Amino acid sequence: MNVTNILNEIEKIDPEVYGKLNSRRKVMKSFANISGKLALTAVPLAFGSMFQKAYAQSPGVPDIVGVLNFALTLEYLEYNFYIKAVASGIVPAGNDLNALTLIRDHEAAHVNFLKTAITASGGTPVSFTAASFDFTAKGTFPTVFSDYAVLLAVAQTFEDTGVRAYKGQAGNLMSNNDVLTAALNIHSVEARHAAHIRSMRKANGGLVPAGVDVKPWITGNQSGIGTTAVQASYNGEDLTTQAAVNIVNINGQIISANAASECFDEPLDKESILAIVTPFLA
Repeated sequence: MNVTNILNEIEKIDPEVYGKLNSRRKVMKSFANISGKLALTAVPLAFGSMFQKAYAQSPGVPDIVGVLNFALTLEYLEYNFYIKAVASGIVPAGNDLNALTLIRDHEAAHVNFLKTAITASGGTPVSFTAASFDFTAKGTFPTVFSDYAVLLAVAQTFEDTGVRAYKGQAGNLMSNNDVLTAALNIHSVEARHAAHIRSMRKANGGLVPAGVDVKPWITGNQSGIGTTAVQASYNGEDLTTQAAVNIVNINGQIISANAASECFDEPLDKESILAIVTPFLA
């Protein structure tokens, strides 16, 4: 076990983690002392105990472990998708391959972080392998790893769905500021992934309907993908009212319904997300 690497991965997701525990220097010194006194198999127990302070669930609050396991399931889905995408041999070398490789590594960090947070909260992380998923969605996308345009379209749908999923679960984490902050950090990374994948799709041009401009954000409830198979991930995104205020032409400004809808990503509840991802489960 490389404790330094684990701490580095957690710090990527939650930069304030050491403020919740101790200074980085003292944390690393503590682990150095532990490693000299305990068998290697005991180190994970000490590791979990340390992070209990930062991520433990208080009695009587919503099922934070359940929410985190839900998020972990989605992260496993994305992580295993990008493992296959990078290894597919159809991604152009250079910027495209570098981008998908970096996203793969981000998803790996998310998986590791969520597993640690769940264990530290006294829960048991769910576990998935590549065999747990069917990225053709039961034959809906049979060329996902042989047609680059299809691969990017599926990637975009995963990322857009992930952004809405994290937003939909944020309210269930409000009882624990540390967990909420960490989850929203992941949410922001997923949003950047979505924007970048969309830019890659625009450059590629594949599966983009005529007359559609694929932007880094969602317009209305448009997927920008020439199939209705992914529409459930975009339904409800055409909302133009926020906090009971209609943004269209607000304060006399010329703001179209499309522009107003682009201002916010709308949350999706757990049931909607499960309906979307279930076809991708083997």
